[in-house]
Amino acid sequence: MRFGILGPLEVRTDDGTPVDPGGPRPRALLTLLLLDAGRTVSAERLVDGLYGARPPAGAANALQSQISRLRRRLAPHTEIEATPAGYRIVTAPDTVDAHLFERLAAQGRAAAADPRQAAARLADALALWRGPVLPDLPDARAEAARLEELRLSAFQDRIEAELALGGGPGLVPELRTLLAAHPLSERLYGQLMRALRADGRPAEALTVYEEARRTLADELGADPSPELAALHLELLRGAEPERPRLPVQLTRFVGREPELARIAALLPDSRLLTLTGPGGAGKTRLAIEAAATLTGIPAPCFVELAPVTDGGRIVYAVLAALGMRDGFRSPATDVTDRLLAALEDRELLLVLDNCEHLVEDAARLASLLLSACPGVQILATSRESLGITGEVLVPVPPLPSEPAVRLFLDRARAVRPDFDGHARVADVCAALDGLPLAIELAAARLRTLTPDELADRLRLLSRGDRSKAPRHRTLRAVVEWSWDLLDEEERELARRLTVFAGGASLEAVEAVCGLPYPEDVLASLVEKSFLEVSEGRYRMLETIRAFAAQEAPDLGDAHAAHFLRLAERAEPHLRGAEQLPWLARLAAERADLDTALHHLVRHDPVGALRLMGCLSWFWRLRGVHGERVSTARELLAAVGDGPPPGLEEEYVLCAINALSGAGEEPELIARVDDVLAAYRGPLRLPYVLVLWAVAAGPRPATDDHARTLAAGSPWARALLDVGFGFRAQFAGRPREAEECFTRALRSYRATGDRWGLANCLDPLGMFAHARGETERALRLLDEGLAHVRELAAPEETADLLRTRGTVLLHRGDTAGAVGHFEEALTLARGAGLPDKVAAARRGLGDAARLSGDTARARVHYESALRVCAANWFSVGETVRALIGLGRTAAAEGHTEEAVDWFRQAAGLAGEGPGDLELADAAEALASVAAPERAAELLGAAAALRGAGNAVDPDVVRTERNARAELSAQAYDKAFDQGRALRSAAVSER
Repeated sequence: MRFGILGPLEVRTDDGTPVDPGGPRPRALLTLLLLDAGRTVSAERLVDGLYGARPPAGAANALQSQISRLRRRLAPHTEIEATPAGYRIVTAPDTVDAHLFERLAAQGRAAAADPRQAAARLADALALWRGPVLPDLPDARAEAARLEELRLSAFQDRIEAELALGGGPGLVPELRTLLAAHPLSERLYGQLMRALRADGRPAEALTVYEEARRTLADELGADPSPELAALHLELLRGAEPERPRLPVQLTRFVGREPELARIAALLPDSRLLTLTGPGGAGKTRLAIEAAATLTGIPAPCFVELAPVTDGGRIVYAVLAALGMRDGFRSPATDVTDRLLAALEDRELLLVLDNCEHLVEDAARLASLLLSACPGVQILATSRESLGITGEVLVPVPPLPSEPAVRLFLDRARAVRPDFDGHARVADVCAALDGLPLAIELAAARLRTLTPDELADRLRLLSRGDRSKAPRHRTLRAVVEWSWDLLDEEERELARRLTVFAGGASLEAVEAVCGLPYPEDVLASLVEKSFLEVSEGRYRMLETIRAFAAQEAPDLGDAHAAHFLRLAERAEPHLRGAEQLPWLARLAAERADLDTALHHLVRHDPVGALRLMGCLSWFWRLRGVHGERVSTARELLAAVGDGPPPGLEEEYVLCAINALSGAGEEPELIARVDDVLAAYRGPLRLPYVLVLWAVAAGPRPATDDHARTLAAGSPWARALLDVGFGFRAQFAGRPREAEECFTRALRSYRATGDRWGLANCLDPLGMFAHARGETERALRLLDEGLAHVRELAAPEETADLLRTRGTVLLHRGDTAGAVGHFEEALTLARGAGLPDKVAAARRGLGDAARLSGDTARARVHYESALRVCAANWFSVGETVRALIGLGRTAAAEGHTEEAVDWFRQAAGLAGEGPGDLELADAAEALASVAAPERAAELLGAAAALRGAGNAVDPDVVRTERNARAELSAQAYDKAFDQGRALRSAAVSER
């Protein structure tokens, strides 16, 4: 028989026929026996279970009578035995759903290393539940609670397994239901956070953490566990750009064991290894395999140099591979300096692939990186050495016979799965000089040739140009022979594909190559090893591309026209809810967009202006400024001193891209100001406003005109509100600033622009914090962090982490604050942003000082001063670092030294772009002043800031000390006097 007690008692025979066990007492008796199926249950326990604390007289006889009636109902299928100690139901535990549930749940938990098996076992276990457990045994609360706890654990274990299998979106409703029933389960909170992250909803995941923190504090008076806090920090740190991936390899790596072993032996002690050998030898594949599989080496970053035609652009190729970008508020800096700043403290294996056509420039950059960045190692591939000190060469020779045959067989089975070898395979590999590319091309021919036919045809290889090196002659001959075996349609498409610099999607092939329905021909070229395909993009090996390009038609115009259309289609989506997929789309086409732009600059300057205009916001979100300066200047020269009709915005954006940042370039700035002043709009490319403000500085006189230009675009109006908000904030008008940011936030929520949302949420979080609304501040900042995480924006992420760390520090959570500051420091270093590094260092200095570690604080403040860049972006950080040093000196009892630091800070703050730094300096000076003067300075600071400062522990302590020494009337009088004097009150000290 089968018994169910996970829900209303259910009894069925083996063929599924239901059995009625009787009324409430027999049902309770049977449930008690089933809880210990196969084991004796004492008479005393059965009596307690049936009658509770007040059994009737003659309870033993009553129990015996109940047993007899139950036996008759279960006969002949199941027997109940009387034993000296009590009664036992004769059935295996697995016939009872509760026991089967426990066994399956334990098996699922034990199978955690195999999530698929674990999920299946646990799902089977949970499917046994039909309702509330033990409803026929109301007094068995302890046992019911135990089973319910096991059920909850099984749910959590099953969800854990499904998360490991890539689940997430489908789990969210179930997890919310479970949390409603179990609001104190930290494990459920953590799983819901992970499920939301997997569903692309990181902002909601961060909100769940705050819900968990509040619930635990309210109900238990406890903080989240270290595990849940670590998951929260992991979500925050998720904003760090994804580590650059190595190219996906579509076939198995075969052979090269000696070379891999040599690389593994040399890398620990060598900073530069160069794999040398002829084209087709497999240098790139070997480098990727080494970087992917060898242990004990730094994280790899793959830099493909084959599409790079100008040696000066190698540095940009490295920056792009590292995922670095300008961001919104970054100052223009020398691109090489920024790369060195990004890598000076990192451990990284830089894989520079295909250096031979740029060998001198590649050597110069490699030498510079190795001398300035001690944690960087370089693995280069080139047909010749780089020729710099310390280089270790690893020649990549032809494959020996045995691995060559293995490679041939592996590739042959890809086109003929039944191929099991042939006596002439070794001869074929020998004729091909063991060159991997030649072997792959030949093996692909087994789809149409027999091994004997293939071997016979390879005899023609000896007719190649004998003036060439033997291996070069062999490869050239094999490529030529393989080319001749293509049909004319395949050859024509292959020639046309050489126009693409970075691979091509099917859509691009159809649009540019002019051949209808190319899918079948593309598939044939892939099968014959002329193309590789990965994630929907077709790419030609450089050796084959160079051969096919010799007779390729000129498709530059068609290529440029397609990518101009793509950029124009993408542009509006970069400012809305679909910006993430479109950013990814343009990033995948980056090399071809650059190629199209260079073509248009030479042949169609008007088209080039249109393309540059459409790409300018993409570059700001995903590029590095200097990469386009020379192209923009060439385009400006081609266009002339004024914009073509109807392209005023594009002309301004071209001028912005032409500004080097090395000087003010007043003539160009004046020319652009004139163009904008005469332009009546409405704006089609509204980011022109913010990019011009960043490039040339704020233009207050043009505010009204800017409002007119932006009138037709909600995105542009929101952008102006962001600019006005920052201006009001710096000028000490917090209420006005908050109103601006709030309006902008509403607009950006309507458009779905993550960049805009994040740039509003950061200051709005700090305004909430200034009012003491800490929980709201954290929610706003967490949402902002989720958005910049999706955008992979290290600058904004570092800013938000530092802001959130400051909120935590002021709340007294020093450990949490330090974690945020350290993560911001890591991001800023990796992105080469000195002013952000300084900000994070200053935050760490504040945390150390407030914890009493003045020695450590001084190290952080001094480090912040050293890395501050010499531009207006760094004035605020320099002022605050000086203040930090002064507060450190004061904490150590060195008042005069503190005053000197504070005076330096005040002097520099007076030269800054706003009043906030001067307010900071006034509050610092107040901390070492006499009580009445301290109150006056605090009043001046409040006037400069536009509000008091009731959250900074340093300022709170200064105010408390001053009030303790003065009467309320005297304090208020001095405070009001300082408020009236504002900046003059600060400079007097």
